[in-house]
Amino acid sequence: YHLLMSDTAQRRDISDPMTIRNFAGIVQTMERLKLLLVLTIADITAVGQGVWTGWKGELLRALYYETEIAFGGELAEMAHSQRVEMAKQKLRDDLPDWSDDTFKEYASRHSASYWTTIEHGRRVKHARFVAGTEAKGWTVATDVETDHFRGATELLVLSPDHPRLLTIITGACAAAGANIVDAKIFTTSDGTALDTIVISRAFDRDDDELRRARRIAKTIESGLKGEIRIDDLVSSRKREKSASKAFKLAPEVSIDNSLASRQTVLEVSGLDRPGLLYELTSVIGRLNLNIASAHIATYGEKAVDAFYVTDLLGTKIVHPSRQNSIRRALLDVFFDEKSTAGNTEPPASTHRKTPANPSPAR
Repeated sequence: YHLLMSDTAQRRDISDPMTIRNFAGIVQTMERLKLLLVLTIADITAVGQGVWTGWKGELLRALYYETEIAFGGELAEMAHSQRVEMAKQKLRDDLPDWSDDTFKEYASRHSASYWTTIEHGRRVKHARFVAGTEAKGWTVATDVETDHFRGATELLVLSPDHPRLLTIITGACAAAGANIVDAKIFTTSDGTALDTIVISRAFDRDDDELRRARRIAKTIESGLKGEIRIDDLVSSRKREKSASKAFKLAPEVSIDNSLASRQTVLEVSGLDRPGLLYELTSVIGRLNLNIASAHIATYGEKAVDAFYVTDLLGTKIVHPSRQNSIRRALLDVFFDEKSTAGNTEPPASTHRKTPANPSPAR
C-alpha cells in the first residue's frame, strides 16, 4: 500500500466524504495512518531530487487531517462544522474594515468545502480580490503571484460561471506551454467562479515569471470575453510543438460510481501530450457533463486524469449505453489529436473544481 496515500491525495476528491471513508476503511487505525504518511513521504523523496514538493506535502497533510477526523466516528460531522465556523471567524478577524453585514453576505456565498480546503492566507486574498473587483464593476478579472513554497505560480480567475470556463483556462495554459500542477475551482452560490490555477515555473527570476503569468492571465480574460478563440491558439501551439511519440501507450477509460457520494468518476489514462487536458475537458463539455472536480497526475509519459462528473440534472451516469458513449468519446481524443480542433459550438456545460502532478502543457 505504499502508493495508496499519494494516489488518493493526488487523484481523488478528498472533500468528498466517500473518499475519506474508503481510505480510512483500508488504513483502519491512527497508528497505521501515521506510519503510512511517513512511508509515503520517504517513498516520494527517494525517487530523486526535486520530486518531493511543498505542494505534495499540502495534499498529504489535507488527506491526513480529514482521515484523522473520520477516525473520530460520530464526532466527525461536528468537527467539520466547527472547522467551517472557525475558518469564517478567523477571516472575519482579518477583515476589520468590513461591516458585519458585508462579511456575512460574502461568507454565505461560499460552500463548506471552500472553508475546509482553502488555507487561511488565500481566503484573505480571495476576499480582498473579490471585493476590489466588484467595487470596480468588473465581471472578469485575474491576478497572479509566484509561490516559492510550491515552486510554482498561481493564476487567480474571477468570472461569472461559464459553460466553457475550465476549457478556456486549460486552453490558455496549453497555448502558452504552461504546465498545470494544481487547481482549486469553486463556484459561489450567486454563480461566480473563483478559480486558482497553479502552473509550474518557467523562469528563475520572479519578474520574468510574473510577466509570463500575466500574459497567460490576459489570454484567459480575452477568451472569457470572447475577444479571441482559444481553439485557434491551441491549434497553433500544437503545430509549432508537434513532437514525435517516444513510445506507444494504450489509453484507458474507467467509469466508476462507487468512488464518490454524488458524482461519477471518469479516470482517463494514456500518453501525455501538449493540450491533452484542454481536449479532454472540451469533449466532456460536448457530452453535456458537469465537471465538479478534476484531479491530474502524470507518471513519466503517462497522464492519469480523474474527473468527477454528473449529468445536467446533477445525477450520476448509470445507464450502460451512456457510459459506453462517454468511454468511446474520451478514447477518441488519444486516437484523433484533432478531435477538438475547429469546434465552434460551445459545450452545453463544463462546471468545475481540482488537479495534481506536473505535466507537459496540460
